[in-house]
Amino acid sequence: MTALLSSPLAGGSAPARATRGLLRDLDHPSQVFQNLGPNWYTSVMGTSIVGIAAATLPVHVAGLRVAATVVWALAASLLVALTAAWAVHWTRYPATARAHANNPLMAPFWGAPAMAVMTVGAGTLLLGRDWIGLTAAVAVDTVLWIGGTLLGLVTSVWIPYKMITKFRFAPDAASGGWLMPVVPPMVSAATGALLVPHAQSGQVRLTLLLTCYVIFGFSLFASLIITGQIWQRLIQHGIGPAAAVPTLWIVLGPLGQSVTAANLLGNVAPLALPAPYDAAAQVLGLFYGLPTWGFAMLWLGLAAAVTIRTARAGLPFSLTWWSFVFPLGTVVTGTSALALRTGSVVFEWVAVVGYVLLVVAWLTVTARTAWESARGRIFLPPQPAPAPS
Repeated sequence: MTALLSSPLAGGSAPARATRGLLRDLDHPSQVFQNLGPNWYTSVMGTSIVGIAAATLPVHVAGLRVAATVVWALAASLLVALTAAWAVHWTRYPATARAHANNPLMAPFWGAPAMAVMTVGAGTLLLGRDWIGLTAAVAVDTVLWIGGTLLGLVTSVWIPYKMITKFRFAPDAASGGWLMPVVPPMVSAATGALLVPHAQSGQVRLTLLLTCYVIFGFSLFASLIITGQIWQRLIQHGIGPAAAVPTLWIVLGPLGQSVTAANLLGNVAPLALPAPYDAAAQVLGLFYGLPTWGFAMLWLGLAAAVTIRTARAGLPFSLTWWSFVFPLGTVVTGTSALALRTGSVVFEWVAVVGYVLLVVAWLTVTARTAWESARGRIFLPPQPAPAPS
């Protein structure tokens, strides 16, 4: 079910290796670029959300903002390095690059670059301005938001169109990965809200706000449809291959991000909308956010239980482990938004606990990714996942 979602856990059979230490599982260092798919951008998303979630926590912790800013800088550096590496990939291995978009398992991850760009942009405005100044931060975020939004709108139509017209799926094929191409507009809505106060007052600001609400719906309803398919697949066909289990956490992404977006847009609505619509937008943030957050908690419990059950039998490492990070981060930002909206101490504590878990998840996945990258095995051609017993 997930041939391209997992990387092999053993090196190739060639007797000679590129090195004895670094990249020792590769026959040649150039293999680093050969199979570099868009799913690598999930590492940028996951790193960015750690900084963003820290900046939006409803409580103050000494030193946290400085640490979060360092994490943002790491995410920005990773985005630049990965984009440069991806350019090499497209230049040297164009057939492989095009094949990713034509593979039903890898194609959905074309949504990841757009989200990576926008989350780094949001981190620039929230945290990077401490280093580069507000004017430069707004300019950088504006460019990244426009580019990420346009790319996200393309992938949210292009990839589902390919899934409908070209790809053929088994009855048990629905997975969290299917959400990847349709979630970027929701990320646009949430991060676009941060730009509304900095937009020119009048029609420009109003257009930006209304655009964010439109693309909010763009992503929301598509995500609801796909989430229903995932639920049905779980009930009728079971958990499936262990390598696919982390993708269940992706469902938390549109849930948490939509709660975040609804509340952030409600915060800035009075800057552009007349009464009574400005107040209605704030009410929507609360009364959409609460039930959606409740379902997110249900799904979090379900995904955690399935993951623990699978891990007992063996949960192979792959880049899909980054599915544990970004979606959980959006739940933290959504919880923080509700805490600020309601003044609830309970939501404040849930946000703090959630952030601690987020940091643990990020450190764990980052360490495993670094280790597998150093060995080189994660850059090897993907191997078919074993059939479920």
